[in-house]
Amino acid sequence: MSQASQKSPESQTSAQESGAGGALIILPTYNERENLDSALTAIFEHAPWAHVLVVDDASPDGTGALADAWAARDGRVRALHRAGKEGLGRAYLAGFAWGLARGYELLFEMDADLSHPASALPRLRDAVRAGADVALGSRWVAGGGVVGWPLRRQLLSRGGSLYARLVLGVGVRDLTGGFKCFRRAALERVGLGEVQTAGYGFQIELTWRALRAGLRVVEVPITFVDRVAGRSKMSAGIFVEALGLVWRLRWRG
Repeated sequence: MSQASQKSPESQTSAQESGAGGALIILPTYNERENLDSALTAIFEHAPWAHVLVVDDASPDGTGALADAWAARDGRVRALHRAGKEGLGRAYLAGFAWGLARGYELLFEMDADLSHPASALPRLRDAVRAGADVALGSRWVAGGGVVGWPLRRQLLSRGGSLYARLVLGVGVRDLTGGFKCFRRAALERVGLGEVQTAGYGFQIELTWRALRAGLRVVEVPITFVDRVAGRSKMSAGIFVEALGLVWRLRWRG
């Protein structure tokens, strides 16, 4: 059973109370020990106002233990341990449930591999404060881009987003983007309990659900930097699965 890192009853109560009205950044991890220190350091450099929930899927490389060590010395860090690898979407859903139960007002999705620039966290927050229900860090709007990807991968990502956008009939240009800030009320309206996608397509489904619920989704330009350490979880099978998903969403919608 998944459970947060445990401290004394007094510290648990304090942690729950401190979530009310605050911001929570959810970092799903599987074998990210090489990146976690740098990711957390960068986050707190640019977003000292946030808490971070590391959602670890029983990483065999010790990522979960490192998250516990951070939680023991920094009250802004929490660790949620799951029994095994169940997919990115399930990790985020567990993180959302944890954060909503503790009263956080802003909940962020962010990769732990340093691909998403921590420097953009304040801009995502500010976009929501300015009226967006969802702020999406976008690679494919003016001012956005990627670093470290070969042309083939850029074309696949751009093409996949364009394909999903055309099939679903929506205007968001980076439908596969996974760097997001949600207003609490937005997550309560999208039907998290009905989300069916566990893998890469989760990002498409969640943005589509937000749009279908009539929520305002704003794209904030970011520069996505390919990971340096660790191994990517992306595969051709995951990409093909995501392309099939958009037709199921269209039929359902």
